[in-house]
Amino acid sequence: MPRETGRKLIAQNKKARHDYAILDTYEVGLVLTGTEVKSLRAGRASLVDGFASVDDGEVWLQHVHIPEYTQGTWTNHAPRRKRKVLMHRAEIEKLIGKTKEGGLTLVPLDLYFKDGKVKATLALAKGKKSYDKRQDLAERDSRREMQKAFGRYVKGRR
Repeated sequence: MPRETGRKLIAQNKKARHDYAILDTYEVGLVLTGTEVKSLRAGRASLVDGFASVDDGEVWLQHVHIPEYTQGTWTNHAPRRKRKVLMHRAEIEKLIGKTKEGGLTLVPLDLYFKDGKVKATLALAKGKKSYDKRQDLAERDSRREMQKAFGRYVKGRR
């Protein structure tokens, strides 16, 4: 049986990029049970309310919803349980310093399979204020308008 290679996206947290200013990202592994992996293979997960915290030198992913595996038995997992994050010690030490600083949080951006293993992208992020969000939307809209105008100009429609 050939080994799985490449990257297959399971779930994304699109709202995180809108609500937070991303300062740094980390690719991390997760400690999961068998039924969680099977449920993820079916492409079912939600990162909407998820966040990560550092407790006693370990990083934990919380409030990420991985639904129960439908063919699972009594050994099925709890959908919103705390899951341990696998990171290098030096990265964890850096995170401890930065999250203690205040105003910074760890947010999961996406879950994916990489060479058969479940990985997540954690972002060190700072919460945006509502005026920052409005400003980002206005910039995006103006950029889109410029692209449209340039496209019309190139095609000779002006």
